[in-house]
Amino acid sequence: MRAQRRGRVTNVSSLSGFVASPFMAIYTSTKHAVEGYSGSLDHEVREHGVRILLVEPGPTNTPFGDHSVQGDTPLPLYASGQRAFDEVLAKNTSGGDDPAAVAKVIVAAATDRNPKLRRTAGATAAGISVFHRVLPARIFDRIVRRFNRMPN
Repeated sequence: MRAQRRGRVTNVSSLSGFVASPFMAIYTSTKHAVEGYSGSLDHEVREHGVRILLVEPGPTNTPFGDHSVQGDTPLPLYASGQRAFDEVLAKNTSGGDDPAAVAKVIVAAATDRNPKLRRTAGATAAGISVFHRVLPARIFDRIVRRFNRMPN
């Protein structure tokens, strides 16, 4: 790509790339890593005509939760919180965006004449992205906790 002085790499991140969710520390940390890696690499290769792009989907109607890794020895202290989160996750993914809508955003990112580093995919991700940028951190944190049925 550098030799051709053009090209794009489109990385799929997630809403979890910019919002930390409870009971998803490993997944969230990997998506934060994808975000940081992509942003840094985009700075490095842009002058060579290459762009690194991120697509950040929100809840998508897939069997995402069915493939989540469970701890070997769950801690009873967190059991009720984990159960509540699992219910929230199941509800959000089953009512989430159509995977085809996310695919359209990926194609748009790859083909846009004026690419931008980040694109949210889906109404939920777009709305939360706006709230994340404009709300004070304390209020946004309270919303995340309430949404996930956690005490403030």
